[in-house]
Amino acid sequence: MGSCLSGEGGGSHGGTASALPYALAAAAVAAAAAPPESDAGANKRRKSAVKKMKRNCSFDAKMELWLHRIPKRLFVNGSSEVASLFSKQGKGINQDAMIVWENFGSKEDTILCGVFDVHGPFGHMVAKKVRDSLPLKLCAQLQLNSFHKDGHVDIISCGLGSLTSEESALTSTGGEAGIHNQNHTDITTMRESFLKAFKVMDKELKLHPSIDCYCSGTTAVTLVKQGRDLVIRNVGDSRAVLGTRDEDDFLIAVQLTVDLKPNLSNQEKK
Repeated sequence: MGSCLSGEGGGSHGGTASALPYALAAAAVAAAAAPPESDAGANKRRKSAVKKMKRNCSFDAKMELWLHRIPKRLFVNGSSEVASLFSKQGKGINQDAMIVWENFGSKEDTILCGVFDVHGPFGHMVAKKVRDSLPLKLCAQLQLNSFHKDGHVDIISCGLGSLTSEESALTSTGGEAGIHNQNHTDITTMRESFLKAFKVMDKELKLHPSIDCYCSGTTAVTLVKQGRDLVIRNVGDSRAVLGTRDEDDFLIAVQLTVDLKPNLSNQEKK
């Protein structure tokens, strides 16, 4: 997500040295002027970085394996009784990602959908990470918001704060991504949870040790269908379109989101 989810510059091409932010340029000058680090210190830092990267990769691999086992969670070409997914691959790797998650939040009448259109050389890694992590972050935020609104700020909700949103979504539900209140989540809570989940996702991508998001990112058009209600949140210029019928029973397309491009005014975004 960057100009969309991460990728703080936008565009799919790497910037030149002159385009570097002032802070990075200053850091580069400071690093050049600093005395050389000892071999022992450099090796220690390198080993620490490798160990941290392995730990993060291990958690990502375990989470991905768990997600693949969830029934009614579609993320490749295919269909179910209520949804169909198809993406045509062009030359090279298919960078884009998509998801339909039925019974989202352990609710039979709730479905989450998402499409992630990437840019940049590492866009496919960003899109995959967002596809897998954003729904869990949304679950975690829904849990926390439900606790606070209901006045149930107990040891569970306090403990959630010390975990990543993926871990909290798994831990609090015993391995099943869900929210505690089985009734419909009110629209305001859903909107607030979406906004917080997007912010947390973007921050996590920028700090990820093995995904370079400086010139790579993804759009994210996501929606939750809850009964007959639709809650939609989008970043970037991917588009949600509703297929419906007019008064003459002809099938028509209704655009539900605004393409969020850099040259769009704040008034046009609303």
